[in-house]
Amino acid sequence: MNNRVEIYDTTLRDGSQGEGINFSVVDKLRIAEKLDEFGVHYIEGGWPGSNPKDIEFFAQARRRRFRNARLAAFGSTRRKGVPVAKDPQVRLLLEAETPVVTIYGKTSLLHVREVLRCSPEENLAMIRDTVRFLKEHGKFVVYDAEHCFDGYKLDADYARATWQAAEEAGADLVVLCDTNGGSLPGEIERITRDAVSRLRCGVGIHTHDDIGLGVANALAAVEAGAMHVQGTINGYGERTGNCNLTSVMPCLVFKMKRPCLPARAMRKLRELSLFVDEMANLRPNPRQPWVGSAAFAHKGGTHVNAVLKLAASYEHIDPALVGNSRNVLISDLAGRANILMKAHALGFRLKPDTPELKEILAAVKQREHAGYEYEAAEASLALLIRSILEHDPELFFTVDTYHVSMRRDKMESICEATVRVRVRDRVAHTVAEGDGPVNALDGALRLALMRFYPRLERVRLTDYKVRILNGETGTAAKTRVLITSSDGKRDWGTVGVSENIIEASLEALADSMEYALLKR
Repeated sequence: MNNRVEIYDTTLRDGSQGEGINFSVVDKLRIAEKLDEFGVHYIEGGWPGSNPKDIEFFAQARRRRFRNARLAAFGSTRRKGVPVAKDPQVRLLLEAETPVVTIYGKTSLLHVREVLRCSPEENLAMIRDTVRFLKEHGKFVVYDAEHCFDGYKLDADYARATWQAAEEAGADLVVLCDTNGGSLPGEIERITRDAVSRLRCGVGIHTHDDIGLGVANALAAVEAGAMHVQGTINGYGERTGNCNLTSVMPCLVFKMKRPCLPARAMRKLRELSLFVDEMANLRPNPRQPWVGSAAFAHKGGTHVNAVLKLAASYEHIDPALVGNSRNVLISDLAGRANILMKAHALGFRLKPDTPELKEILAAVKQREHAGYEYEAAEASLALLIRSILEHDPELFFTVDTYHVSMRRDKMESICEATVRVRVRDRVAHTVAEGDGPVNALDGALRLALMRFYPRLERVRLTDYKVRILNGETGTAAKTRVLITSSDGKRDWGTVGVSENIIEASLEALADSMEYALLKR
C-alpha cells in the first residue's frame, strides 16, 4: 500500500472567499511561488469562469515555471441542458492551460432537486460528460464531490453513483467534500472507508471548519484510506474557514508518519504561514497550532522550570522542526540558525561563525520589536543584512528632504510631492503630482533617481498595504507599510514603520529602489 499523502492547496480560491481576504493578482502569483517553493503537490489558482482577476492570474502564471506543484483551474460540471463542448465556463477551464482541472458536482439529491432543479439521471450525465470531455483534452481531472457526506447520509446509493460516474468517465481523483463542515470524525471515517473500498481511483478529502473539526476530519479520512488532502494555509475560507494545512501537514509528517512533504520543508512552515498572512494583510494568530508565536511559549512557574530541564516535558515536538522557536529558550544558536537559513535564501554566504551574525540577529529582533516584519518584506531584510555585513556600505542614494502637500483646485484635489535626492556629490530636486500623497511621493522619488539610474524606469509599485500597529492611540498610531514592487522579471517586498504614514511609505519606497539597484 502506498502511504503517500498529496497536499492540494486551495488558498488562492477557497481561502480568498474568507471574510476580509482579497488577494490581488500579484499577491496570488507571489503566494503560488511560495507554495511551489515549499513543495505542495497542487495549487488551485482560482475559477477562470468567475471573474477577470482569475483569468489574468492564469494568463500570467503560464509564463512562470513551477518546479514542485501542478497548477489547477477550478470550475463546475456542465450546466443542465447544455452540451459540454458548448458550455462557456468549461471552455474557460481549458483556456486556462493548466495541467490539472478540478470540477465539482452535486452528490446530494436535495441539491440536485432543489438547487439544480434537474433529474438525478441528468446530474449523473453532467458529471460523466464534463469529466470525459476534460480527459479527452489531456487534463488530469480532480472531481470534487460537493456536499458528499450530507448527501451520503440522505441517500448513500445515489452518493455512490455520483462518485462512480466520475470514476467511470476517467477522473484521476474523487475528493469527498464536507461542504457544510458539520460532520463528525466518525462519520467522515466511515463514509471515506466506503468510498475507498468501492473506487479504483485515488480518494481525497476536502473539509470545512464550521464546528471546529476541519483538521480532525481530514486526518480521519486519511486514516480511512484517503491519499489526498485539500485545504488552505492558516485555515482561510468561507464562514469559519477550511481545513488548516499548517496543522494537517505537520500532523501527517510528525504524528502519523505518513509521507507527505520532506521534513526539511516543514522547517519553513511558520515562514509560509506568516508570509500568507502578510499577503492577506491579516494579523497572524498567535495561538495558531504549530506555527503561532504562542505555540511553544512558556510563561514561568513550574512549566518553565521543567522545560529548562527537559524541553519535551511540556512540548509535543521540537519547535524548530516547523520553523518555530521556544520563547523561554531562544538561544543564540537557535536564533542564528534562523538568520542563517534566511540569509542563504537571500543570497548571502554566511557561516555559523560569521562575526556579524550576532549583530544581525540583534538588529532583526530590535526592529521587529519596533513594528517591522520581514516575512513578506525580504528586500528590506536583505538591505539590513547587507548594511551590517559591509559595515555601513555606501548607499546608491539618500533622500535629503521631502515635502508632500494637498490642495483643492476648483473641483479637483491635487497631491504634490517634492523630493531632494543625493547621489554621492550630485543632487536632484524634483516635483510630481499623484492620485494621493504616496503616489505623488513615488513619482517624485522615481523621477529624481532615474536621472542617475535609468534602469529604474522598469520598476513599478504593484501593491501597497497599511496596518495600524497600536490602534489604542487613535490617529497617532504607529503604522506599518508594506510595498510590493516588480521590474517585470521579479517581485520583492519592502517595509517601513513610523507614526507618520508618509514617513513609513517613503522608507518602504526608498528600500524598494535601493534593492532594485543591487546586483543579484
